[in-house]
Amino acid sequence: MADPQVQVGGSGPADQDDVEMQGGDEGAEVIEVGETVGDNGAEGGSAEEDKPAQRVTFIDYLKSPMIELLIGSGADQTLLMAHKALLTKSPFFLQKLEPSDTKRIELSDDDLDAMSCFLEYLYTGEYFPHKLPSGNLQVDPSQPKLDESGAQLLKHAKVYTLAEKLAMPALKSLSHSKIHLINSTAPAELNYARYVYSHTTRDDHTIRKPVASFWGQRSHVLRHQTEGTFRQMCMDFPEFAFDVLSFVLDAEEKRAQRKGGGGPDEDVGRSARKRARGQ
Repeated sequence: MADPQVQVGGSGPADQDDVEMQGGDEGAEVIEVGETVGDNGAEGGSAEEDKPAQRVTFIDYLKSPMIELLIGSGADQTLLMAHKALLTKSPFFLQKLEPSDTKRIELSDDDLDAMSCFLEYLYTGEYFPHKLPSGNLQVDPSQPKLDESGAQLLKHAKVYTLAEKLAMPALKSLSHSKIHLINSTAPAELNYARYVYSHTTRDDHTIRKPVASFWGQRSHVLRHQTEGTFRQMCMDFPEFAFDVLSFVLDAEEKRAQRKGGGGPDEDVGRSARKRARGQ
């Protein structure tokens, strides 16, 4: 292997004062004295780059500017305040607040209670009623133990759809988990289903599939407890009717397969009835 060429950079005022020491082949590696090379061949980092990132504390959030949020419209419009640094944890608010100097945001179509749950979550990491270590929900003394109207189900469903709008997946998951901890009646579940199918997209299987499953397993009984509103729900939201029917048919197909029956193609071949021949 050829010896490397070494160039000693002079500190004089002119290039001709430099002293060069050469040896070996012309294609040999050149190393300049005084140059620092890291393990990967890159120049060593500066002291500033080596410093650890400064931790953002909660007081840093509280020092940020206050943003006004106008929720609702008309006589029901309500003004809420929140710190900018916390609001911008949501990509929705980040887009609206950065880099402009916006101090007020109008949210005329959003639900006040859902927005307050969102703000409570931003500041504390939870919203009332909290999920307990036991897996149950914290008792809300203002609500009955049995949700007969769907109000408790709708509370968390509205937080879910708001979290979807604000791009807050953790809050979305939390609210959805609370929905399944509510004790409710058939009319309450139907009101909840109506909200889900009117405020979510067709591909939102996370919230729609459990609704279809619930009614697919119990519709033969619960439809009698809803005083005709189940039929109206199916007429108003054909996607709901289709999802429930699909669940029932899929369950029946799986049941037949477990009993050793043939696949769906064989069933089709046996399903047609022969017509009696004319005399």
